[in-house]
Amino acid sequence: MDIFIKTHFSGGHHLRDYPGTCEQPHGHNWKLKVTVRADQLDQLGMGIDFKVLKARVNTVVDELDHCNLNDHPAFAAVNPSSEHIAIFLFKALQQPLAGEHYRLYSVEVSETDSSGVIYFGD
Repeated sequence: MDIFIKTHFSGGHHLRDYPGTCEQPHGHNWKLKVTVRADQLDQLGMGIDFKVLKARVNTVVDELDHCNLNDHPAFAAVNPSSEHIAIFLFKALQQPLAGEHYRLYSVEVSETDSSGVIYFGD
C-alpha cells in the first residue's frame, strides 16, 4: 500500500552555468509529494500515521523553506535543480521514514503544475 502526503516550500535559486535565464536568481513555490510504501497495516489499520509522516517530512522541508537554495550545504557542489532537490529530500527522509513495515518509496518535486520529477532512490 502506498501512503503519501503533499506539501510545498518556497525558495530561491539559480542554476550555475545554465545557458539561459535560469542562471539568474529567481524563485519557485515547489510542490512535493512524499510516498511511503507499507507491506502491512498496524493495529489501527494504518501503514503509517499521516500525522507522523507529515511531521517527519516537515522537519526536512523546513530547512529549505524561504531560503536561497544555492547557500544550502547540500547544493554547494551541485545545482539546486528539481532533480537534486528530490535526491536531497529522499536521502534526508530515508532513515526517518524507515519502519518495521514501511519505507520511503518516492519523492516528487514539481516546479509548476505541469513539470516535475519523481525520485525512487538509488
